[in-house]
Amino acid sequence: MNILCVIPARYASSRLPGKPLIKLADKPMIQHVYEKAKLAKRPDEVLVATDNELVAQAVEGFGGKVIMTSPQHATGTDRLAEVATRYENVDVVVNVQGDEPLIVPTVIDQLAEVFDNASTDTVMATLKTDMDEAEYDNPAAVKVVTDLNGYALYFSRSLVPFPRVRHDELAIFKHIGVYAYRRDFLLKYAALPSTPLERAESLEQLRVLEHGYRIKVLKTDFRSVGVDTPEDAKLVNEILMREGGPSK
Repeated sequence: MNILCVIPARYASSRLPGKPLIKLADKPMIQHVYEKAKLAKRPDEVLVATDNELVAQAVEGFGGKVIMTSPQHATGTDRLAEVATRYENVDVVVNVQGDEPLIVPTVIDQLAEVFDNASTDTVMATLKTDMDEAEYDNPAAVKVVTDLNGYALYFSRSLVPFPRVRHDELAIFKHIGVYAYRRDFLLKYAALPSTPLERAESLEQLRVLEHGYRIKVLKTDFRSVGVDTPEDAKLVNEILMREGGPSK
């Protein structure tokens, strides 16, 4: 199975302009993501997809592979699909966001392995982890509920399930936005029309469920710390400095 890991890196950000190039532990953030992804065992290739020449130059500067994509894409899925059209021999595409400098290589492999012996109707996979109670009412912390076979029932920015009756079996799970797709489904997904729940929650993955496809959701202990604000950047910088300090 031929597996491609793509790291979309959009330069524009309303809260953090130039986000992929923010220095964390003496490296641009995109370099941390790329180097972590390269440690995964399953991908045959890892590349950064960007619409900005400064990001491309930075990736080439640290020896990474980069591909330029259209600046007109409305979503990250569209950018990913453009890359997939150029890789006809790829079977599975793993999407790791460019603002996840703490990504763990093993979760990339975990997602890729879903497709090793899966039926053809398993077209997409993602991750969940136990949610801290402090995040229950935070709309930025996306919740996911699954069926008994581990397929997503719903994603929401609201608290789901609502704990009307508390019991030991009830668990609230946080969605982690790392995805894997069969290439042919990714191209189909990008072409699907937007859906009401997707627009209401501002969650792209709901488009998949509303059109009748299934998403496999894997449990992980990995706790994502994406960088969306200056406060996030400060926290991640402190974590990376503790892990290994600035690059030499």
